[in-house]
Amino acid sequence: MEKILVVDDEKSLREVMSIMLKRAGYEVTEASDGEQAIGQVNKEIYDLVITDLRMPRADGMDVLKAVKSSSPETVVLVVTAFGTADSAVEAMKQGAYDYLTKPFQVDEVQLIIRNALEKRRLSTENMLLKREMASQSSFAQIVGQSEAMQKVFDVVRKVADSKSNVLICGESGTGKELVARAIHYNSARSPMPFVAVNCSAVPETLLESELFGHMKGSFTGAVANKAGLFEIANGGTILLDEIGDTTPAIQVKLLRVIQEREFRRVGGNQDVKVDVRVIAATNRELEKAVADGSFREDLYYRLDVIPIRLPPLRLRAGDIPLLIAHFLEKFSHESGKAAPTLTPEAMHVLLQHEWRGNVRELENLIERVVAFSTGTVSDTDVRGWLHHALAPQQSQGVPTDLPEDGLDLEGLINGIEKDLLMRALERSKWVKKKAARLLKLNTRSFRYRLEKYAIKGGRD
Repeated sequence: MEKILVVDDEKSLREVMSIMLKRAGYEVTEASDGEQAIGQVNKEIYDLVITDLRMPRADGMDVLKAVKSSSPETVVLVVTAFGTADSAVEAMKQGAYDYLTKPFQVDEVQLIIRNALEKRRLSTENMLLKREMASQSSFAQIVGQSEAMQKVFDVVRKVADSKSNVLICGESGTGKELVARAIHYNSARSPMPFVAVNCSAVPETLLESELFGHMKGSFTGAVANKAGLFEIANGGTILLDEIGDTTPAIQVKLLRVIQEREFRRVGGNQDVKVDVRVIAATNRELEKAVADGSFREDLYYRLDVIPIRLPPLRLRAGDIPLLIAHFLEKFSHESGKAAPTLTPEAMHVLLQHEWRGNVRELENLIERVVAFSTGTVSDTDVRGWLHHALAPQQSQGVPTDLPEDGLDLEGLINGIEKDLLMRALERSKWVKKKAARLLKLNTRSFRYRLEKYAIKGGRD
């Protein structure tokens, strides 16, 4: 429910406005003068503020400045008596969305308010898109025909419309966020926001503010009121990724918002109610974390209502050819290049690889294949890239350790050499003479290596 603050020293007008807005489904707060309004906006975040211009103690311009200082995203409408439109125009220059001239028609007010709140919603949606580049698909990005993945799909379909919390477990790179998105976009909440936060990537000192928001002045650097991710996700879904890395203090606050559906912003003294479905994800064994005391048992059982465990890629090798085809198509389309072809020997190498980094490691490798290859990709190319990606290297590019099963020295050297040729070309914007100088090669030697690896394009 969107929150509106109505500010006017005329009690009758203020009450009429409040009644109209409440009937339209908004949560309304009233303030009888500018000073009271400023106090309200300093302790609460509103979606919309409607303020008269001429009031005792503090006028509408003071209210406008206070709103834009404490909560820049809040939309402000100013109300002015007939004949003082110049002041209203000046208010718009200071950040007001629009103005209403007294006396006004109810239909006119409702239309302006709807447009103003739609503007705020669009602004919030744009912020979410920039923050997370949210996928608009559901299962389209999850590739797999193995029995293990079909079981995952079946669970997602069954629980998507449930209100229950979900705990997704799996090694890094198995696609936990994609599964969380699939749950959201197959649920009735799909029109509302999907918000993901990596709990391990945000410092503990900032995570509470990131999740729950803060009030202006609550700590150094809090220059304005800020809505947290739970508030932004209201009506939708929040993914708490790597929740196993949260501290006990954060766990207590997460437990409260999950149990009570309310929280308090950092520095705030009012509870904020939200309707958010919580999906948590982790690569840790939370049962062990509970046993050793590093994770709260009560929070664990609140999250583990619907458990989903994602299998590592090495246990669903039958999906590897499907994933390779999917990523070849994806990266070829993005780069505008024709998809390279993998020889049967190259495919065999990929099928036999351990894939400790799971699907993410495979995706990164295929992105490199598309970027560097023109035509056919051999097993030698693949081995070189795999060793280059996994083995720690000295300055000469030689692995510091020799694997027990040995390695393909020629493939490793070729892969490294081809990689460096491509990097030099990219850095020199495909000017061959400049690329040759970067590698301290003469032009003839450089051209020989380009022909050796079938690298085409560029200019002299």
